[in-house]
Amino acid sequence: MKNILTFLLGVAFPFLAIASSALAQGDGAQQFASFGDFRLQNGGVIHDFHVGYRTLGKLNTEKSNAILFPTWLGGKSDDLLQFAGSGPSAYLDTKKYFVVLIDAIGDGVTSSPSNSKLQPLMEFPEFTIRDMVEAEHRLATEVFHVEHARAVTGISMGGMQTFEWAAAYPDFMDEAIPIVGSTQSTSYDKLLWTSEIEVIELDPAWNGGKPTGPIRGLAVAEEISDMNLTSPPQHVKETPSKDFEAELAKIKKNSASDGGTAANYIRQRQAINRLDIPAEFGGTAESAATRIHAKLLIIVSPEDHMVNPTPAISFAGLTNAPLILMDSSCGHESPGCVSVGPLVAQFLADPASVHSQTVREVPTPGK
Repeated sequence: MKNILTFLLGVAFPFLAIASSALAQGDGAQQFASFGDFRLQNGGVIHDFHVGYRTLGKLNTEKSNAILFPTWLGGKSDDLLQFAGSGPSAYLDTKKYFVVLIDAIGDGVTSSPSNSKLQPLMEFPEFTIRDMVEAEHRLATEVFHVEHARAVTGISMGGMQTFEWAAAYPDFMDEAIPIVGSTQSTSYDKLLWTSEIEVIELDPAWNGGKPTGPIRGLAVAEEISDMNLTSPPQHVKETPSKDFEAELAKIKKNSASDGGTAANYIRQRQAINRLDIPAEFGGTAESAATRIHAKLLIIVSPEDHMVNPTPAISFAGLTNAPLILMDSSCGHESPGCVSVGPLVAQFLADPASVHSQTVREVPTPGK
C-alpha cells in the first residue's frame, strides 16, 4: 500500500527457534519462531509452522512495555520498521517501548502458501484473522514470556487483527489502537476481495492452483486494488486522464506474476472475507463490545473504499472509545495523508487525554 508506507511522514516522535542476542538487542533484524504443527480454528493444521518478527527497543524487567504491531494485507514486518524508533515517520518510542513487528500468516515470511515445502500453494490450508492472532499470542507468551502487553496496534489488516486481539484476549493489553481496520467485513468489502480473488482464479495460467505460467490476473487484481485505495476525487487529482496509460503500465510492471504470490494473495483475502468478530463472540456487535477491557482508540477514514469504516465507527460507539475521523480524500491511504501519529503517541502516554475528533489533511504548500 503505497502511501501507507509513508504513514505519518514528517511526524517526530517442535519448540522455539530464537536468536537470544538479537532479542536482547532489539535491532530490527528478521527473526523466526518455530511451533511445529499449528492447529487452525477450522481444525486444519499448518505443518512446520514458523512466525517471522522483528523487535526494536528493550523489554523491561516487568515485561510490561511490549507493543505488538502485526502487518497489513500483503505487507511484511520490514514495512513497519519506519513506525518505531526515531525516524521522521516514527511514533512508537523504542526508548520507552519494546516493539514487536509481526509478519501475519500468508505474507510470504511467516508460513505461507509461497514458502511452505509441505503444503505449497493451494495445498496450504485456509486460515482466518483469528488464526493470525493465535500465532501472535503464542509468539508473545512463549517466546517473550509476555502475559500482558502495553498495547496492540495495526493498520488495515493489522487493524483487523488489533480488534480481534482486543476481543479474544481482553486482558492482554492496556491499549488497542486499530487504524483503518474493521470488526467485520461488510458486503462491500467482500465484493472487493472476491473480485480480486476471482480475476486470479479465472486466469487460464492459474490452472486451478497449479500454475502453468505467469499469472496475469495478479496485475488485474492490482488494478482493482489501486482503484479502491483512495477515492474517485483523489484518484482523478493524482492521475490526470492523459496519464492513465502510464499509470496502467506502471501497475502491470510492478505486479508480481508468480504462483506463490497469487496463492498468498488469495489466502489472505479469504481470511479477510471471513472476518466477523460479532459472530465469534455472542453473535452481535453489542455482545462483542462487552468483552473489551482494553482502552480503545479507533482511527478510520469516512472515505475508505477498501475497508468500509461503518463497523469500526459503530464499535466505537458501543465501547465508548474515542473515534478519530481522518478527513481526507485519500481514503484507505489517509494514514499517509493525515498526521494522526501525535494522537497515537498521546493516547499511549495518557488515554484519557484523547477524545473523539476529526483530523484534517494539511494542504501541501503551493498546491
